[in-house]
Amino acid sequence: MPAAQNTEIISFGSFRLNLTERVLTRNSEHVELKGRAYDLLVALLSRPNELISKAELLRQVWPGLVVEEGALRFHMTNLRKALGGGDEGSRYIVTSSGRGYTFVAQVARSVDQEPQATAALSFQQANLPVRLPMIDREVEIEEIPARLKAVRFLTIVGAGGVGKTTLAIAVGHRLMQSFDGAILFVDFSMVSDPALVGTVVASLLGLSVQSSDATPSIVAYLRDKRILLILDTCEHLIEPVAAFASSVFATAPNVHILATSREALQADGENVYRLDTLACPPEGADLTAEVAKAFPAIQLFVERARASGAQLQFSDDEAPVVANMCRKLDGVALAIELAARRVESYGVHGTASLLDQRLGLSWLGPRSAPPRQRTLHATLDWSFGLLSDLERMVLRRLAAFVGHFTLDAVISVCGRDVSERDIFGAIDSLIAKSMVATRPVGTVMSYRLLDTTRAYARDIQITADEAHDLAVRHATYYRNWLEQRGGDWSIFASGAERTLHFASMNNVRAALEWCFGERGDIRLGIQLAAAAVDVFLAMSLLAECHRWSQRALIALDAATVGSSEEMRLQAGLGVSSSQMYGETDAVNDALNRSLAIAEARGDPAYEAGLLNMQYIFHGRSGHFRILLDYAQRCHGLAERSGDLAIRTLAHSALGMALQFSGDLGGSRRELESLMGILSHAQQGSVLLGYDPHYRSIVALARTLWLHGYPDQAADRAREAVKASEAMGHSAALALVLAGAGTVFLWRGDLEAAQHYVDRSYSLAEANAMGPLMAIGRCRKAELTIRRGDVRQGVDDLRAGLKPIHAARHELLTTEFNMELALGLLTLGRAGDGLILVNDAIDRANGSGEMFQMPELLRVKGKLLSATPGASRDEAERCFQQSVNLARAQGARSWELRAATDLAALMADTERRDSAKRLLQDVYGQFSEGFETADLKLAANLLATLA
Repeated sequence: MPAAQNTEIISFGSFRLNLTERVLTRNSEHVELKGRAYDLLVALLSRPNELISKAELLRQVWPGLVVEEGALRFHMTNLRKALGGGDEGSRYIVTSSGRGYTFVAQVARSVDQEPQATAALSFQQANLPVRLPMIDREVEIEEIPARLKAVRFLTIVGAGGVGKTTLAIAVGHRLMQSFDGAILFVDFSMVSDPALVGTVVASLLGLSVQSSDATPSIVAYLRDKRILLILDTCEHLIEPVAAFASSVFATAPNVHILATSREALQADGENVYRLDTLACPPEGADLTAEVAKAFPAIQLFVERARASGAQLQFSDDEAPVVANMCRKLDGVALAIELAARRVESYGVHGTASLLDQRLGLSWLGPRSAPPRQRTLHATLDWSFGLLSDLERMVLRRLAAFVGHFTLDAVISVCGRDVSERDIFGAIDSLIAKSMVATRPVGTVMSYRLLDTTRAYARDIQITADEAHDLAVRHATYYRNWLEQRGGDWSIFASGAERTLHFASMNNVRAALEWCFGERGDIRLGIQLAAAAVDVFLAMSLLAECHRWSQRALIALDAATVGSSEEMRLQAGLGVSSSQMYGETDAVNDALNRSLAIAEARGDPAYEAGLLNMQYIFHGRSGHFRILLDYAQRCHGLAERSGDLAIRTLAHSALGMALQFSGDLGGSRRELESLMGILSHAQQGSVLLGYDPHYRSIVALARTLWLHGYPDQAADRAREAVKASEAMGHSAALALVLAGAGTVFLWRGDLEAAQHYVDRSYSLAEANAMGPLMAIGRCRKAELTIRRGDVRQGVDDLRAGLKPIHAARHELLTTEFNMELALGLLTLGRAGDGLILVNDAIDRANGSGEMFQMPELLRVKGKLLSATPGASRDEAERCFQQSVNLARAQGARSWELRAATDLAALMADTERRDSAKRLLQDVYGQFSEGFETADLKLAANLLATLA
């Protein structure tokens, strides 16, 4: 179990305030604080027995807002109501007339250890909402965890508003310790597109989406993990959620699934738990208050009414009236809560009268109508009728949002003809009336309409002009939001940090759908799609990037051809196509078009990003000589612009290009310069979704190994893995692990290499990174050969090379062909191996992959020395050429290998002394790494030559 987390508790009288969970309890019972009352309490408790002025409280509780003292008095009254009288008649809060307030009760601070909360934090994606109080669900809280453990897949089915989500969250908290915090809560209420079911889950898991169907990647990721998935509000996505859940259930034996829906998913492996509405007293019974309180529907009504501030005594006279209301509301928890919250304003009898007036016709409607229209729709209709004209207007406008939104978004979208002050007042009122839900995300408060509320509000008729204006303002806000905040995505890890931003992307999707719809705004859609490109790429939402970039490019007109929008859209199309479909001519055309526009418009950041994308395109295709040209162009651009992101990209590209060309000294200088820049950088350096940081550390590790510093290389490789793990981007980590595996394979550390290769392969599989999976299979085959199962390893390596060639991903084929040739040598087929190596030498000379040439010449020498009819002198010449070229490049590790093979060949002649001098000269240049395989082999040979 993880170590416990320290949680600060503030105690006063019979109250306990948990600052971490924002929960106040009295004698272990939850105390609801309305509006800003919680923030006022925290402010007062921060300085007990000290007068805090009204002005200071206004600044603390409403930062950045202009709020009148009347609001402070209103919320202070709510706080006092919640606290009631102090213990034994003492007071908690004292007013200093005209000055401020003082918290006068004795306050104690303590630290609680909460292992369950720590367990949740130990799982990077744990995002379970705060548990809310429930009435009469004790049986379910016991039964559902037991059944879920037994059957693994359980769906809570019940009517809308019955409390399915609240119960599922409670079950999640109950099981937190059992799953060591590995619980992922997926809210589907904000998703309308069935194609995005897998995308939502993948993004919350921190997985990159490489295709339109994310389910295979998720299944691969979850296959060996023990996690509880809570899939909430599935009824509008029955088929895709059922297919997804069935796949996970069938292939991930340790994953448990808890779903909520208004109807069964009818998925393979599903068990149904039907959640009934709350029990109500039977009609016609003689009912006293004491008898009525035994029914959970009555308990909920009374508790919520009192929590809302109503002075409800609940007498024998009121009991039948409340019972009648609960029956009319079918015992649906949400409907009861909405009704109970009106009691403070209208009293029990007044609320019942309004309920009869506003809901009578609805209850007489056809029984075939959907439950939402028979019950909750009617409740919302009644609740809507109690709102002011301003609140009604704001509620209708809030329906433009999908899922969570911020106050900034509300002001921009809903404030066309409404002041900020009125907006804030309407939002506060709607929250108090349970029409708007709140949820803190870090230091930001987010808001949302319940799904039933949003559906109701969207049915409210407004003029076509008003609807169009609202949609335009919504799309415009999220276009501006993307342009202002798009760069933030590169520094976000997965999970909690991205929650609010991921929710905002649902609004971006909705805006795109409207813009390109029948009555949308195509010009605004082009701008929005272009602004979304960088975010889609940073989040690896490649299928969506491809879809919207392509759609917007089709819609370009004369005014937008050659614009910054086309530049971004062409880049989005090219990069996403490259990752999804390989290095095609269409990819090259899109990248070239975007680059031409960037150059013409003088946009150095995009120009650098596109030069890097072209660099990657040609590198994957095996055209290494071209890489240096693109890298040098990027380097020149960095010198002219001075932009940090461009500088880091230029150093990274040039460092790796120089490594491929054999200039190891230049490569090391560029990569170490990059490390120096990044160590002092205060901002991200990601362009078009590419982060040069961790892969450049691995490239530096490779250069250090080639230079003859195997221990420093290993340290750098571990550093890269550790830093990438901390960021939580699984796709980038897969690439870093693959690079680290190469370094440890070169060192001859087969155990470490196997560890990194296996982890890389698993992540590549989970993220649907086809070429990297093929590389992983080839690496596994190399390790099989090195461990002595040569025949199997050769067969596996040949099979693994086929998909690499098919994807035109030739970056490592030279290295794999050398390993294959050496495997064939062991099997007595040196002639076949020689054909492979000669072909590889010809390709390296043509492509410019010169850093591999010393090793190619060495392997050729070994094959010649074992080939019948081959000249011994020819083999020796190959070894000597390898030594000379490696020395010229500064590749001391290649030089040591070639010198060791050459000395072994010379030792069979009368030149043992010359062989010893040759090897001793090279071996003596090393200052570290003496436990690595190559240096140990050289040391053993020197010992025999003594």
